[in-house]
Amino acid sequence: MIEMRLQVADLAETSFAVSPLQETVFSLWVWRAPGRQAFHLPWRRASAAAWGRCDVEMLDALVSPRRWVPDFLTPRPATPLTEFAAELAIVRATPAQRVADGLLATYDGAPVPAVLRGHPDAVLSRIVAALAGYWQACLEPWWPRIRAVLEADIVYRSRQLALGGARALFADLDWRVRWRDGVLYIDRLPGLDYVIDIDGRGLPLVPSLFCRGAITYISADEPPLITYPARGRATVWESADAASDAALVELLGAPRARLLMLLDRPASTTELAHRLAVSPSAVSQHLRVLRSAGLLGKARSGRSMLYLRSPLGDQLVGARPPQHVVRPSGGDGAPEVAQLAGDRVLAELDRARVRAGNDDADVLAAGRTEGAAVYGGVGRGTGGLGNDAGEVP
Repeated sequence: MIEMRLQVADLAETSFAVSPLQETVFSLWVWRAPGRQAFHLPWRRASAAAWGRCDVEMLDALVSPRRWVPDFLTPRPATPLTEFAAELAIVRATPAQRVADGLLATYDGAPVPAVLRGHPDAVLSRIVAALAGYWQACLEPWWPRIRAVLEADIVYRSRQLALGGARALFADLDWRVRWRDGVLYIDRLPGLDYVIDIDGRGLPLVPSLFCRGAITYISADEPPLITYPARGRATVWESADAASDAALVELLGAPRARLLMLLDRPASTTELAHRLAVSPSAVSQHLRVLRSAGLLGKARSGRSMLYLRSPLGDQLVGARPPQHVVRPSGGDGAPEVAQLAGDRVLAELDRARVRAGNDDADVLAAGRTEGAAVYGGVGRGTGGLGNDAGEVP
């Protein structure tokens, strides 16, 4: 059990960061034990040829039999959005003694592979070269998609922190993390026990696609940091279209219906384009129309603009019934929320048509005509928007 003791001032210094080097190092777990995170298999298959051209002997040795990796390979991010080259430069400057100690601690009594038993300076030089080649071959081509998921997670966590405070944030971070009376408890691995005081050093929270649970450094001498599994990581390699309700397709058209269904969590234009196998420019046009209709909200995270369904968008896809509607309409049992949501959609489409340019106005006008047909029978038992489809995790 690891304990991190925070004062009130330390909570104010809790922050989020994205680390491309950390993702590069932690992705080595997928090559060592692919079955433990089967949703990464599409990426593993797509990268297999590139992996074969890397320094596989060295990269494989960086993961111990306990699946630990050396602390010095994942330096604490200095800024919220770090660059791979800057992080690798920090690793390259690691003192020889720290390299030797870090490798011994990683293997924790198990035999250290021969490739890691040379002079620490020579070993470090080969490690840096191996990681640089691996990043370029296997991670960098996918980085826009990976970064979009990580930044979307940060938007979600920041909202939790703002609305519910530290207790709400840490309660949802991962099952390995517990918050009680100013102390964070992290159940990492049996036999790894220490206590550290944050003591004004700040606590970066770093989302990852490749860790299965919240983790921190092996050594208590390292600066405070928690890495945790990002939300939506299981969908990062998906390219299939989301299923869309037939009525939603009639109202918005198939491309916009698919987009609206996907945006149950924040996502960038680039991520959506990857998942739908279309160009970013096409996605951007559809997002603009959906936002004009009041069905989406957006927020900036670093260099990315992230989009998320608005409350009206949630109602339209049936993901979340309005809280103020508590009784069914008389007679046939169809929920009043269906008629209410249908009326609101048509009103929003009308307002959007006025605000939009000529191209979008034609599309929205057609959408309103189709929408009237779709929702005209809601009160006669079609059910439509009154169904609670549930939220996608």
